[in-house]
Amino acid sequence: MGMATTKQEIKKLDHGGVSSPKGFRAGGRHCGIRKEKPDLGWLISDTPADAFAVYTTNKFQAAPLKVTQESLAIEHKLQALIVNSGIANACTGEQGLQDAYRMRAEMADKFKLAKHHVAVASTGLIGDFLPMEKLTTGISAINPEDNLGHSFETAILTTDTREKKIAVQIEIDDQKVTIGGAAKGSGMINPNMATMLGFITTDANVEPGALEQQLKHLTNQTFNMITVDGDTSTNDMVLVMANGQASNQPLEPNHPQWELFAKALAFIFQYLAKEIARDGEGATKLIEVQVEGTNTEIEARKIAKAIMGSNLVKTAIHGADANWGRIITAIGYSGVDIIPSQVSVKIGDIPVVKNGLPVLFDEEKMKLKLAETEIGIFVKVGESNTKALGWGCDLSYEYVRINALYRT
Repeated sequence: MGMATTKQEIKKLDHGGVSSPKGFRAGGRHCGIRKEKPDLGWLISDTPADAFAVYTTNKFQAAPLKVTQESLAIEHKLQALIVNSGIANACTGEQGLQDAYRMRAEMADKFKLAKHHVAVASTGLIGDFLPMEKLTTGISAINPEDNLGHSFETAILTTDTREKKIAVQIEIDDQKVTIGGAAKGSGMINPNMATMLGFITTDANVEPGALEQQLKHLTNQTFNMITVDGDTSTNDMVLVMANGQASNQPLEPNHPQWELFAKALAFIFQYLAKEIARDGEGATKLIEVQVEGTNTEIEARKIAKAIMGSNLVKTAIHGADANWGRIITAIGYSGVDIIPSQVSVKIGDIPVVKNGLPVLFDEEKMKLKLAETEIGIFVKVGESNTKALGWGCDLSYEYVRINALYRT
């Protein structure tokens, strides 16, 4: 497998994904929930892996999340994941819960695992029941020897236009350590976990408490800092599994190479989060918002989320209109106590506001900047070094078309 080097001794694997780490296998197939596309995915570790997850904040939490939480609560170990797309198994009551338990049981039986070593995930239309006979047939047809990560990464998609996958390799204690990831998400995405699934795998030996802490910390910095449309869904989660097959010394903050591992894990999380924002329904541009100078990181995140979540900002970016007043307005209603005369804003490298006052800029140069597929918005509200990054996308005519016709 070819490699491309990134900074900090982190090597990005060509064509890498969720099944790249040692001891992980994955696959996907069509089982009949959707018309043609693969709609059933699975991920297996050869040995039980330390595992932790974070979940949507939506009060209508879907059945598979409840089952996965129950599995993980027993000993925080998983050996398999079964996931379907097309139907979310949300708002389905007791029947939906029993169906999620049945998915777990069928997967456990197929691979001769303890039931609580299996996680369940679903994504798709809310309110429909799963066609359990199709799912049962699909699970029974899984070939345990298959390792087709590409199929898994396709099977979890809904309105996404492409797979979202990544793998990197680092060296810890003279052992090759690999971290892989796959995600889905395109619409109904908003900070604080939404319709998105993120699965992170590693063959690193990681102390469980340190792994859980990193999951929560990095989720707040990445997946909780993306927005497509302001809606928070019923389903999804980010799940991390570490099976220890790289045989390094246990990683925790006192390990001499902990920082390298933490950076590699952060690289995976940020890459997947940005890919979700980039692939927002109907999106043509990725928007990255950087805010600095606030008293706390939470305040910086609030301002970034307000800007990314503004439909007026998103439509202006779509139309290549440098309407910086919309950015200033979002900063003003973010709930953060700022001093207007200290606020400066740049779009790309072009200043548009300095110390609360407009800056004249070259309209033609700005048009070219806003025609690019990645747009940076930089906001400074004070002199502190505190900063936060967030990602969103433009709001297009196509977004309305997709969501106006979702059930048809």
